[in-house]
Amino acid sequence: MNYVLLETIGSIRKLTLNRPEKLNAWNEPMRTMLTEGLDAAQADDAVRAIILTGAGSKAFGAGQDFNESKKFDAARAETWMDEWRALYSRFRNSTKPVVAALNGVAAGSAFQVALLCDLRVGHKDVKMGQPEINSGIPSVTGNWILREMLGLGRAIDLVLTGRMLDAEEAYAFGLINRIVPEADVQQAALELANELAAKPPVAMRLNRQRVAEVTQAAFDDAMAAGTRIQSEAYATGEPQKMMEKFIAARAARKA
Repeated sequence: MNYVLLETIGSIRKLTLNRPEKLNAWNEPMRTMLTEGLDAAQADDAVRAIILTGAGSKAFGAGQDFNESKKFDAARAETWMDEWRALYSRFRNSTKPVVAALNGVAAGSAFQVALLCDLRVGHKDVKMGQPEINSGIPSVTGNWILREMLGLGRAIDLVLTGRMLDAEEAYAFGLINRIVPEADVQQAALELANELAAKPPVAMRLNRQRVAEVTQAAFDDAMAAGTRIQSEAYATGEPQKMMEKFIAARAARKA
């Protein structure tokens, strides 16, 4: 299964998360394919900017696939964090700007990936947030990126309540940069990516490099803490129990 679709539009490489039947929820193959897709875009001199979006109309990404992570133990949680470090580092260290085309909900780690993009285009029905606490999963990398983007007070609000922001509040917070009609999201993202692609490439590279430099210490701390905290959480069994409960409730609603 090709969980990440690749398309080249002029000097733009478009990457589409492709599990619409699962609301583009992450599993290990998708994380690997996205990492590879970003590496390929980085290595291609003809590519000047990247768009990341989701397949379908419901979700950019629903976050972690619970059918995968409900089976984790403490050791697998540590490996899991290594996978996230590898993926997140691709966004941080790319020399090319990345635009998120938010076609629907962005939750949990997909919300974090959207925030790792340089700019975000969405529509009025987009919702974004960090609901991981509701599934018994501590928000460590989510805590870090929200603190960088919004400050500690708002990070605490979103991490502890797990509430989802509507597009208007996300725009007011600066988490969505452009709100356009739903039918125009992909075109607006392409126009924005082309605008960034036309900028002087050395200045673009150095600007992105500097952003990574000034946030590197906190990123390294978050990743180290994530390994420690997720291992502790999964050793208790709480996340696994909460995810099983969520999956059972979802199955009952569909019955």
